[in-house]
Amino acid sequence: MRIETPHAALHRGRTPSRLDGDGSVQVHQDPNLTIGSAKVFSVYGKGGIGKSTTSSNLSVAFSKLGKRVLQIGCDPKHDSTFTLTKSLIPTVIDVLESVQFHAEELRPEDFVFEGYNGVMCVEAGGPPAGTGCGGYVVGQTVKLLKEHHLLEETDVVIFDVLGDVVCGGFAAPLQHADRGIIVAANDFDSIFAMNRIIAAIKAKSKNYDVRMGGVIVNRSEATDQIDKFNAATGMQTLAHFPNLDVIRRSRLKKATLFEMEPSPELEAVQQEYMRLAASLWAGSDPLEAVPMKDRDIFDLLGFD
Repeated sequence: MRIETPHAALHRGRTPSRLDGDGSVQVHQDPNLTIGSAKVFSVYGKGGIGKSTTSSNLSVAFSKLGKRVLQIGCDPKHDSTFTLTKSLIPTVIDVLESVQFHAEELRPEDFVFEGYNGVMCVEAGGPPAGTGCGGYVVGQTVKLLKEHHLLEETDVVIFDVLGDVVCGGFAAPLQHADRGIIVAANDFDSIFAMNRIIAAIKAKSKNYDVRMGGVIVNRSEATDQIDKFNAATGMQTLAHFPNLDVIRRSRLKKATLFEMEPSPELEAVQQEYMRLAASLWAGSDPLEAVPMKDRDIFDLLGFD
């Protein structure tokens, strides 16, 4: 994998290719590393907004529709899938290091683990803190999955990606995705982050198949601020999950929401996940969302 700015390419006397935006750092992955016929979703959002909780429960919902699901955690913390597997599974980088990066020595069971209701789980991991590039890790993960023909047996792939600032490395899952999905709360900080992610997805869509799918409103009773933002940008709400204590408790119990003790409020959340999965599987036209300027968001949000 090569990371290169357009300026560096020009400095070496050649025309830079696949530019996503002025001044961007490009992460070039092997163009042969395509995922195939599976529907692929990349989930982004502000740090701590509930991306892993949302991704894991959405994976279960897809599996309950009879789909073969693979969830790939793209965070050095490698905690995307623990409610599915009930453990912190080894990362792709961990197992590659254990064989001195001789990938041919690995077996699928070394890095792919079955979770609740048959959801297959992979944690890509990441480079040591302050070093390396997350895009390399994503590329190596997809390469391993393809080499072992695991993607051929998958209907849905969900990339659960860390953080809210989409750098060239952690934007790498967008190169494989059909739709980018954002998790946000009804507050200024997560909407501000969402705007940056929209810009990243728009940039990647110039050269890749990824398009904007919409926003999942999480941990919020109201949606008025997100509604304002959606109206101004062309975004659309895909689902809405309130700030329920059972969601917090499910993480502590290392369980998905589909394994918790039943209650009317929990059943409503489960039904919303099932509706969301069915809607995403059925497909929809991509959104032509246009990010706002930072000062415009500042003026738009808030109470009169």
